[in-house]
Amino acid sequence: MTKKSASSVRVSIKEVAKLAGVSIATVSRVINKNPSVKEENRKKVLKAIQQLKFIPSVSAQRLASGKTNVVALVIPRYEGIFYSFYALELLKGIGTLCDVLKLDLLLHLASSRSQINFSGLGGVIFADIIGNQHQLSAALSCNLPCIVINRFMQEPNISCIAIDNFKGAKEAVEYLIGLGHKRIAHIAGDLVTQAAQQRLEGYRSALEDKGISINEDYIVKTDYSRGQARQAAEKLLSLRPHPTAIFVASDSMALEVMNVATERGLLLPQDLSIVGFDDNPSGLYGKVALTTVRQPLIKMAEESVKYLDAVMKGKQNQIKKLVLAPELIIRESACPPKKN
Repeated sequence: MTKKSASSVRVSIKEVAKLAGVSIATVSRVINKNPSVKEENRKKVLKAIQQLKFIPSVSAQRLASGKTNVVALVIPRYEGIFYSFYALELLKGIGTLCDVLKLDLLLHLASSRSQINFSGLGGVIFADIIGNQHQLSAALSCNLPCIVINRFMQEPNISCIAIDNFKGAKEAVEYLIGLGHKRIAHIAGDLVTQAAQQRLEGYRSALEDKGISINEDYIVKTDYSRGQARQAAEKLLSLRPHPTAIFVASDSMALEVMNVATERGLLLPQDLSIVGFDDNPSGLYGKVALTTVRQPLIKMAEESVKYLDAVMKGKQNQIKKLVLAPELIIRESACPPKKN
């Protein structure tokens, strides 16, 4: 019979307590960062943990307390998600606040076909609902605290935090109209998302309110990718007459539109004004700084964590419905059109 290596033998909490000369309850309080532990005892326990290479069992802690501090973030999977300004801002905002509130964060990149195991969770944040309504329904059926972000939910029993994409888009197009533009195009995002739908609606509403007829040839729908943004820009700039301004549904796509315009010998913004949406920092570093609509992604992310934390701690039992206002950020990429 071979001897088990030291690393394969799991050290128990009792052994830590014995070596430290304290009770098991004291060790547990140290592990859970309870401030009531005397500093002398805390140091003894930490020293014993280090000596014994003790690894606390997270599942055992949850079973013992009957509570869990794990928050799941469910993001619909799409190509290039880890290069996405939107996704990275959500991860930054949610992850940072989870750390501050001592919550563990579990990330799920989910397709519409994914079945998620919600056991052992304290709450769930759904970053939009795109073909995964069944996942939200499953979480709610487990009586889990849930909140949807980046989509306004009409259902009265579902908490949500959304951004007023309609208002942001309308203000962007009204700004272009105020500069004197009438031939204004729109490169829309993926219309399976509520955000893209509302930005298109805001574009249409701004033109209608100012009595400018909508040219359907000036509206090109994409999947938010830079590849399709390039195709859309080439199509719009091949029209005669081509638009004098383009409102683009994301900054990433807007930057690609600027590249295409420059390749065609157009001067920005004299020959073509461009407005984006997101306030991606990369829009600051080109030859022409991008005028855009800033959406408060970090605030949306943080508010979702605050809400779940309050519900999980029994401090909140009301459904939350919050719509955050975007802000038009005027830089260099738009100016009055040339006089013919």
